[in-house]
Amino acid sequence: MKRHQIILEKLAKEKHLEVLDLCELLDVSAVTIRKDLRLLEEKGLLYRTHGGASLDNPYINEKAIGEKEKISVEEKNGIAECAARLIDENDSILIASGTTVQALSKFIKPKNKLTVITSSLYVVIHLIHDKSIEILQLGGYIRHSSGSVIGSYAEHILANVSCSKLFLGVDGLDFDYGLSTTNLEEAQLNRKMLAAAQKIIVLADSSKFGKKSFAKICDLDQIHELITDKGISAGLIKKFEEKGIKVTIAEHSR
Repeated sequence: MKRHQIILEKLAKEKHLEVLDLCELLDVSAVTIRKDLRLLEEKGLLYRTHGGASLDNPYINEKAIGEKEKISVEEKNGIAECAARLIDENDSILIASGTTVQALSKFIKPKNKLTVITSSLYVVIHLIHDKSIEILQLGGYIRHSSGSVIGSYAEHILANVSCSKLFLGVDGLDFDYGLSTTNLEEAQLNRKMLAAAQKIIVLADSSKFGKKSFAKICDLDQIHELITDKGISAGLIKKFEEKGIKVTIAEHSR
């Protein structure tokens, strides 16, 4: 069927599609598109997600940070560079773990003084030589796969601090399930970070949309801003904005 061919060709280019966008493109109803997606999924050609379809399995298994660093490198660097511009003079920020927020640390150029609280050893390594940055490294057990700490020691510190912004990376972002990561203890630590920050900024490339990982962090209504790449669809931007989430599209870093 020609309609199925168009869907698959578009999915191959964009990796994730929204039902509403396909309705507009093909001039058919949402019921028809959902039926098409179900048939294509039964043939093993795509995965259905909430409100759309994905080329990749929406259920994520854990990958080592060395492997994740090689995925969507230009997109992650563009998102990180864009996020760094949100840091104010004499700011205090939280940086979680993950390759996108790790990339953020490479673009941080403090305006006067900056306080950074982080669970990521890699973030500390990038920032430690800048004497204008005061670093609070959270303590606890180190996850080898992510190079970050987890556990009650880190959570205790977070219960006694307050920051202006949290820069949070995620493994999955789904409209029903919310934000998620592959590790339960990391998700718990992320929730403590949410409580310690006044503004929650999620850094996620468009490959994360429509995906779910094992451990839920929070619902989407708890975040304030999403910084992503140009792979996000117009329909998805509209859905985020309807939830009151500001969407910023970053250019690829040069």
